[in-house]
Amino acid sequence: MRETAGRLSEQLNWLIERIVALLMVLLVLDVWLGVIDRYLVHWQLPWPEVVARYLMIWAALLAVSCGIARREHIGLSILIERIPVPLRRSVLVAMDAVAFLLFLYIAWFGLSFASGGGSRQAMIFGMTLALPFAAIPTSAALAMIQIFLTAIRDLGTQSLSGQAEA
Repeated sequence: MRETAGRLSEQLNWLIERIVALLMVLLVLDVWLGVIDRYLVHWQLPWPEVVARYLMIWAALLAVSCGIARREHIGLSILIERIPVPLRRSVLVAMDAVAFLLFLYIAWFGLSFASGGGSRQAMIFGMTLALPFAAIPTSAALAMIQIFLTAIRDLGTQSLSGQAEA
């Protein structure tokens, strides 16, 4: 079961990393277009800044699950190193549980936030803000999945550097 969870986590992470990379490429191209527009061609495009904002939000929030899959998220390493080894496993499992609950909370309230964005309009595009706001519950759900999979994979044996202890 641990190997299956680890494999699923790796596969999901592989996909999300590619999506984040694509979003970052689009972000760079969009910013370049905005710079070229402003300083060279003077088309006065109103949308590159807004698109850049939405791309950056989506990329940053999706990348959270990548950090979780690699165990590179923020932890209380100084405190954990001082906890006796027999108790450390319980603390690490508890930290996964707390992180899962945090992302559950964010996903739950993010759903209402995103659905509320359906009634608001972006000034430039004339589209609703549901898609940009959907980054919150989507990224929180992915983070919950990754926490669940990595918790099964590691079962509290992860070290502070992100690798499983022997």
